[in-house]
Amino acid sequence: MELAIVLLLLAGAMIAILMNTTKIVPQQQAWIVERLGRYHSTLRAGLHVIGPFVDTVRYRHELKENVISIDEQDCITRDNVLIKVDAVLYYQIVDPVKASYGIIDAKIGIVQLVQTTVRSEIGKIDLDRTLEERPLINAHIVSEIDKASAA
Repeated sequence: MELAIVLLLLAGAMIAILMNTTKIVPQQQAWIVERLGRYHSTLRAGLHVIGPFVDTVRYRHELKENVISIDEQDCITRDNVLIKVDAVLYYQIVDPVKASYGIIDAKIGIVQLVQTTVRSEIGKIDLDRTLEERPLINAHIVSEIDKASAA
């Protein structure tokens, strides 16, 4: 009877360890694994086995294109006219390691950068040209985000 209880406890412990070390990463996701607190590897879609007790999945990133609605904000044009501007931003994480360790919260950083860049670009043009210059404004915003996100 005692032997059966011990075997049952051992079997339960083995199942728990196996479940904690076997990871199934869904399609279009990347998981960052740390070994003893340091970056170890990036798990892509599929079945993976990680080391028990030493490896931890620390970050999980969606690799699909994401959409963020940028709230309405006040901008001042070059001829000192106050206008309200909002935006929609599409972004995609292409390097999960940089997204994990390069910035604390990538989404907040992207939103702040877009808001600042929109205000800056609107400030460079007159009110009369704001609608006709939309493609140029968009190109400048994309360029600034690409430069900032490269790091």
